[in-house]
Amino acid sequence: MSDTVAIVTGASQGIGQATAIRLARDFSKLVLVARNKANLEETAKAVEATGAAALALDADLAEPASAQAVVDKTLAAFGRIDALLNIAGAVPQIDVFEMTDRQWDDGLALKLHGARRLTVAAWPALKETKGSVVLMSGNSAIFPKASYAAVGTINAAISALAKAFSDRGIEDGVQVNSVLPGPVMTGRRRSYLEHWAPLHDMSVEEATARFPKEAGIARYGKPEEIAELMAFIVSPGARWMTGTTLRMDGGEVKSL
Repeated sequence: MSDTVAIVTGASQGIGQATAIRLARDFSKLVLVARNKANLEETAKAVEATGAAALALDADLAEPASAQAVVDKTLAAFGRIDALLNIAGAVPQIDVFEMTDRQWDDGLALKLHGARRLTVAAWPALKETKGSVVLMSGNSAIFPKASYAAVGTINAAISALAKAFSDRGIEDGVQVNSVLPGPVMTGRRRSYLEHWAPLHDMSVEEATARFPKEAGIARYGKPEEIAELMAFIVSPGARWMTGTTLRMDGGEVKSL
């Protein structure tokens, strides 16, 4: 899609990074947003290697002013916004009885409120281009557990928020969907397994093998697989799909 602009948050690692690199095949200009400047620059190099232009913006979307600043810089550089993919947001997996108010607030500030503010700020530009928005949720929105209550609660809120935006989008011509990935092997998940394994007298290899079995799946997903789904959602061929929650989880959720 020539002369089209996509904003990808959380673009410094994991699913966000994979999505940015994948979208560079379809969009001529990518705006990459994350807090880790060094990693963000690596993503920008990978995007530019495909022939697309990249604008790397190191920003903390938990800060209220950041959303409008990202939109202003995007429009100043490229003049339009065709797609917004809200992927940023790491919520700690801590037991519901142990998680502090600060940890709850931090999770909400980035993943929920950051995505909400950025979508609101970008909406006028998306309305002009009849663009697309994707919000990243997760399977824990469907089956929250005590051991990761915050993740489930915030993901459920993200899915509901996407439905609300999509309702307005029908009137304004903006497509909005949410994505629920299952267990995906990212750098963050590897770090979690390295921390969790010794606490339970396991090797990292044993812990890594345990979780897919408990989830009833054959293997972990790959960031690149979720990125392919993201690319389809914001493609011309998926324009009639809006207000939809799309799951890619290797069969983890067995319900209809």
